Amino acid sequence: MTDAISDADLRFPGDGAAIDGYGAWPTGGTGLSGLVVVPDVRGLTEHYRDVARRFAREGFFALAVDLYSREGAPDLPDMPSVFAWIESLPDPRILADLGAAVRYLASRSEVRRERVGITGYCMGGQYALMAACSVPGLAACVAWYGMLRYAEHNERKPASPLELAPGLACPYLGLFGAEDALIPNPDVDELRTILARARKTFEIESYAGAGHAFFNDTRPDAYRPVVAAVAWPRAIEFLRKHLAGT
Repeated sequence: MTDAISDADLRFPGDGAAIDGYGAWPTGGTGLSGLVVVPDVRGLTEHYRDVARRFAREGFFALAVDLYSREGAPDLPDMPSVFAWIESLPDPRILADLGAAVRYLASRSEVRRERVGITGYCMGGQYALMAACSVPGLAACVAWYGMLRYAEHNERKPASPLELAPGLACPYLGLFGAEDALIPNPDVDELRTILARARKTFEIESYAGAGHAFFNDTRPDAYRPVVAAVAWPRAIEFLRKHLAGT
């Protein structure tokens, strides 16, 4: 672990538009593992900049992506507006932008191109898993309480994470809260079954006493420090294991 980190606002070409992001990495580091960090529905807030810095202190080149580089962060005053916003986002565009983030990280001189992983939280955890099933160039995925099922399908939502799961193309760690009202335990069990049947490399943990957003220390209503303190080193260990040897 290092306290000497560098950081910068970054921009890279995405799906028809320039995508903004925030990078943090060990100062002077070379041969680093890259990590795309996908924020929750509220976008690239200061919390996710801080999360990127935490990963940098653990030795990663972390790139937190602003998925709203085109339209700006949404105003989400209540849960109905949150769900409506998520339903409006076009998955093909989001996944194309995450693919661009993977390619950008792989092009950085500090990063070994075969050592790029992805992690995400809430909506970002959903997209992290979907990217691990559909975006080339990823060597590991850690998804934090990412939603798994779609109520309906359309051109914006052609396939849910559960439907994409048989195509998982890299080792996956799923971290869930057993009391998460947004992700029913049967959905998590179904994900386990799908991945086991497809003989994928995966680990799934469902933490008792935790609900949604248990890692977010800016949300006193949701944050569970005891669970977060266990989940964080597990995520770091998983990423180091599957990125270091690729």
